[in-house]
Amino acid sequence: MNLGHWTILEWLAVVEQELLLFAGMFFLIGALDELAVDGLWAWLRLTGRNRSLNLVREDVRTRRLNGHAAVFIPAWKEESVIEHTITHALRAWSHTEYVIYVGCYRNDMATLEAAMRGAGNDRRVRIVVHDCDGPSTKADCLNRLYAAMEMDEQRSGQDVRMVLLHDAEDMVDPAEMGLMDKAIERFEFVQIPVLPLPQKESRWIGSHYCEEFAEAHGKTMVVRDAMGACLPAAGVGCALDRGMLRDMAHLQDANAPFSVESLTEDYELGMRIEAAGGRSRFLRVRGDDGELVATRAFFPSRIDSCVRQKSRWVHGIALQGWDRLGWEGGLTERWMRLRDRRGPMAAVVLACGYAFFILAGLFFVLGELGVERPWQTDPLLSMLIVANLASFVWRALVRFAFTAREYGPVEGLRAILRIPVTNVIAIMAGRRAIVAYARTLRGGEVLWEKTHHELHPAATLREVPTT
Repeated sequence: MNLGHWTILEWLAVVEQELLLFAGMFFLIGALDELAVDGLWAWLRLTGRNRSLNLVREDVRTRRLNGHAAVFIPAWKEESVIEHTITHALRAWSHTEYVIYVGCYRNDMATLEAAMRGAGNDRRVRIVVHDCDGPSTKADCLNRLYAAMEMDEQRSGQDVRMVLLHDAEDMVDPAEMGLMDKAIERFEFVQIPVLPLPQKESRWIGSHYCEEFAEAHGKTMVVRDAMGACLPAAGVGCALDRGMLRDMAHLQDANAPFSVESLTEDYELGMRIEAAGGRSRFLRVRGDDGELVATRAFFPSRIDSCVRQKSRWVHGIALQGWDRLGWEGGLTERWMRLRDRRGPMAAVVLACGYAFFILAGLFFVLGELGVERPWQTDPLLSMLIVANLASFVWRALVRFAFTAREYGPVEGLRAILRIPVTNVIAIMAGRRAIVAYARTLRGGEVLWEKTHHELHPAATLREVPTT
């Protein structure tokens, strides 16, 4: 066949067929991967091994801690939210045996002043001003807070028992401190769920995090925990044993626990703790009010901010994680790391899938006009299409179920309708991460792009009860 004599339609038909084969096969592989996790979660559910624990919120909130705790909150350009975060935490946690360390920068007076307003005269808040101009990285700010905590330990002669990590926009759970204090008796690392809150002003962009975390922290992390795989830290709503954090610091060249070279130092820390022999646990616990003990927050509401944040996650977890953490562990661990690092490939497959749909729509319109498609599907391709359609329906039902469990059926239906938005953001973030990573391979600097927060949940929502 003389390819030079092919028409444009024939070329487009070949592209359409190749896109169908490529995207269809990888969609099917991804669907089988998710189906395996679904099956494991269902088995754990049926055997009673993943039932959420229950507690009486007031008992946990008012119990005396078994030792002192430190809470690290790094803050750069967070003047819009940091005051609310501090005041809510002080009201939510009635304990006296903790100190909130807020990391600010000397060239960010707005955040510093907002933090001081939130702290008031409460001795449970210690504002630490970094001795360099910001922005540095989040890991660098956390290391500065770690150094301040060490200095306080030396002055008082009393060591901290556990360290909690939170972001400047978090709305902490009143039961979290007491729950973490109890759990840290048996584990060196504990993570509770993160619950992004629906946003009335950003139903289609800012709220799409709801279904992602509902499924990740309602199913995937539960399966990882049950299978004994490494548990990545979310960077918020997690507690670290003080001794283990000291060990992590000793393993670093700068004698600091957080890796400044990593864009996702929290994820990496959780993996390193497990590799060092630390015991980890993911805790899904509900209070007597039926509410999940979790960290709540508003996530970015603009698409450019979402793309920046997710490209940092993809770059740090998928690409840097491959370089820095490798593929250690058994079959289960390698499987979970592969799932963590599928972001760039998923972006490529999704882009090919949408390109196929555009071409398929074009040929459908042409077919209605009497122009016949240059190729016809064979039985194998038809089976591939049917299998992918069935898997899509299943995935939509699973997404609805997990979202509706935490947010109600209306938000569950929105989660299905938001699937195209989620996919487009994933494509854009994957492309951006790949470009950024390629830049570092050519000797470029690893760039830290901080997520900007404009609104705090405590300013607009009914807060989680503190009594």
